Amino acid sequence: MDQAQMLEIALVAFTTIFATMGPVDVAAVFAVLTKGLSPSQRRKAAFKGVLIATAVLLLFALFGEAMLSRLGITLAAMRTAGGILLLLIAIDMVFARPSSSSTPTDDETTEAQKRQDISVFPLATPLIAGPGTMGAVVLLTAEAQGDVLAWSITVGMLLANLTLTLVLLMTAGHVQRVLGVTGLNVISRVVGVLLAALAVQFMFDGLAASPLFS
Repeated sequence: MDQAQMLEIALVAFTTIFATMGPVDVAAVFAVLTKGLSPSQRRKAAFKGVLIATAVLLLFALFGEAMLSRLGITLAAMRTAGGILLLLIAIDMVFARPSSSSTPTDDETTEAQKRQDISVFPLATPLIAGPGTMGAVVLLTAEAQGDVLAWSITVGMLLANLTLTLVLLMTAGHVQRVLGVTGLNVISRVVGVLLAALAVQFMFDGLAASPLFS
């Protein structure tokens, strides 16, 4: 594998995970949910939430491909299904709508606001390790097809996104004030366009590898 291929894998993995995880959006929601907490309590919740989300997503990275094989799901089917899911998320991002794959429902938000510890729910899941992110991790690691280097690069990009999320959570209030609603929406739309293109490419690759066109 040459440097250009490694760079392509890294860019696709980072962009896809960044878009589905939404570190900036997570930080904005975290700032609202923790507005009554002290700085030390915020830091503790942020560390714990990211740690739990990391454990969950690494499990999907390690065993996602084996799970697909066990269920009889081909990589072509996963590419197509993952592409459809990612495209739906991308559309929400482009139009600056909250995505249901990583945004708590009204009832979940109400429950979270009553909890003293929000690190497990809703921070770790569904905000950080939501269905969209889990599906993206399984898809991207399965794309490695046993190549240890490609898999390692993908996991590295996952960890980079989780680290970025932790940094943003630590400075959540400041980030929200600096970017504002307009800034958050601009970032969301730009990343959403990139994710839409990646999603369509995943669907093209899945259909091309399926029995329908082989």
